[in-house]
Amino acid sequence: MGHAEADLAQVLNTGPFHLALRAALAVRGLPLQRVQHHLAHRGIKVGVTSLSYWQQGARRPQRPESLRAVRALEELLDLPGESLVRLLGAGNGGAMGSGSREADRARGRSYRSYRALVDPSGTVGRLLAELESPKDIGLQRIGHHERVRIGARRQLLGRHSQHVVRAHRDGVDRYLAVHHGDADGDPAGVEVSGLENCRPGRVRRDRASGVVIAELLFDAGLRAGETYVFGYGFEDGGGGTSTEYVRGFDHAGGQYVLQVRFDEGALPVRCHRFSQATTGMPRGARTDLTPSGRHRTVHLVEQGVRPGMLGIAWDWG
Repeated sequence: MGHAEADLAQVLNTGPFHLALRAALAVRGLPLQRVQHHLAHRGIKVGVTSLSYWQQGARRPQRPESLRAVRALEELLDLPGESLVRLLGAGNGGAMGSGSREADRARGRSYRSYRALVDPSGTVGRLLAELESPKDIGLQRIGHHERVRIGARRQLLGRHSQHVVRAHRDGVDRYLAVHHGDADGDPAGVEVSGLENCRPGRVRRDRASGVVIAELLFDAGLRAGETYVFGYGFEDGGGGTSTEYVRGFDHAGGQYVLQVRFDEGALPVRCHRFSQATTGMPRGARTDLTPSGRHRTVHLVEQGVRPGMLGIAWDWG
């Protein structure tokens, strides 16, 4: 594979959409006028201006006719099926989603509201509104590694998260992280820290639900297409007995790694990973996990995250 083809393959995998489209057009050597001509022969009407906006990131295809054009572009540019359409639905897991909701609904499988997944009471939505959370935070998830610590009293001590993201628009300078404490915990005692390339900003807490939402501010605003690595932590320890850790994902794409480490004086008798469509829905098939002897950890790795929930549960016996 040539250098240009290798670069194209990489950006088709990681996005964002406009950079992938731009790279494909460059590698295939097709000017926009010829692309428009080929689409017109297929009965698809798209203006050169719209195509230009798409590859610049100024607009994103959303309407059904536009998505039909994107699929035709995949064929015209000799790209794998759904490789461009998939990027229209890529977003970050966690507090909020990003990208085109219309494209996601048209595909029928790549987007599911995070708040609907884990927030039936509406608490998360209310706190996000207080922080003036936009619907599109402009970040695509590439990778997320999360480390959870369980203490000697079987309580959630805390968790550290490291994210690898790519901006799909200019000016993105923050991320909102959601922490759900265990029962009987006091969110006022939860401490937030910026561990790598970010610092805490505003924090909102809800005592009734145990939810804490923290604003993590980046060192600088990102440019469209730029990648960024950042890490943060929540120190808890105030709740009751912990029996599981769950992460919700509103968009498809990216890798997720979850590690749970237990105190040597409090080891569970059984552990398993699970998936779940939304809170309150039946859980999928369980996969047993065996803690490593020396490090007392279990983990899961999900290479291609799908909308829904992933987690690890354990039984104290």
